[in-house]
Amino acid sequence: MSRPLLPGATIGVMGGGQLGRMLGQAARRLGYGFVVWSPEPDAPAAAVADRLVHQPFDDPDAARAFAELVDVVTVEFENVPAATAERLRAWRPVRPGPRVLAVSQHRAREKAFVRDQGLPHAPYRDVPDAAALDAALVAIGLPAVLKTAGFGYDGKGQVRLRGPDALPAALALAASGPCVLERLVPLALELSVLVARGVDGTARAYPVFENAHARHILDVTVVPARVDDQVAARATELALALAEALDLVGLACVECFLSDGGELLVNEIAPRPHNSGHVSLEACETDQFEQQLRAVCGLPLGSTRLRSPGAMANLLGDLWNGGAPDWTRVLDRPGLHLHLYGKSEARPGRKMGHLSRLAASADEAEAAVRAAREALRSETRERGPAA
Repeated sequence: MSRPLLPGATIGVMGGGQLGRMLGQAARRLGYGFVVWSPEPDAPAAAVADRLVHQPFDDPDAARAFAELVDVVTVEFENVPAATAERLRAWRPVRPGPRVLAVSQHRAREKAFVRDQGLPHAPYRDVPDAAALDAALVAIGLPAVLKTAGFGYDGKGQVRLRGPDALPAALALAASGPCVLERLVPLALELSVLVARGVDGTARAYPVFENAHARHILDVTVVPARVDDQVAARATELALALAEALDLVGLACVECFLSDGGELLVNEIAPRPHNSGHVSLEACETDQFEQQLRAVCGLPLGSTRLRSPGAMANLLGDLWNGGAPDWTRVLDRPGLHLHLYGKSEARPGRKMGHLSRLAASADEAEAAVRAAREALRSETRERGPAA
């Protein structure tokens, strides 16, 4: 096993969004240097970085320059070119590795990987082009959802098919590039499990998170998930099995569906910190960002013990209608935590920050963050749009 990278080493992260920013804050806290590679000039993570490499990810000269600045490379989103990760590996450890990225950034490969491990998943068919859609619909039936194979998130690149009215939109999506058609399974809950795996193969899972979505975007996360012990244990087992099969070094989130019939189905794998894991900043002994840092540096993994039930509510750009919200509406609430991501432009549906709260129960924590966010929404409505 390679020697651990101790504080004083420099972490390089590909991607400059809020996940990179919070990873950088963890790196600063532990005494590491931090370099960001982002094609975006106003990347939020740049605010906590020693250096910003502002170049496209497919620039080979930028790859070499980035590698020379850092001791290890990690990612804050999975859609970095696997070829670039492979190139970087010639100079520095890349954790997670190119294989993990190649699997997780393409839905067809991801679903085939889950299937090949013998793990449960919703029935699906590859749709390489529009001509293949009819046969896939015959095999899967309705209702179904058509998803682009690559670069889809927060409901983008998806068409739900419940009847023939959606067929033109589905055909247009299939004509734009490879897709996956998946059966829509009646759901009871959506769950996620964060799992960290170190260089030595040691793995630790976090308590299971329970997620509620609105407009296909994560809205509220509660921990621990309000499911029975058997469901939680099975979700954890699935996440650990996937981390092992991928030979993951780093952090990954495994999203699962819990069907109305009580069956757990693997939906997606995200080999990075995850929006649902933000509540770990307050609720767990080691938050997800420090854990990612520990894993990629070869340090001992931290405890994932739950300190207290907690909840997180996303703050989207819609709240900034007419200007920044009046944070005094919520900052006087006992136990409430506000996290803002330093994004320069607020847009509807864009994640700008989150609220979190610990409480004696998951129900109480959820009620508190929802009430606080509603107070901000009320203030936005009272203020009205900017002139």
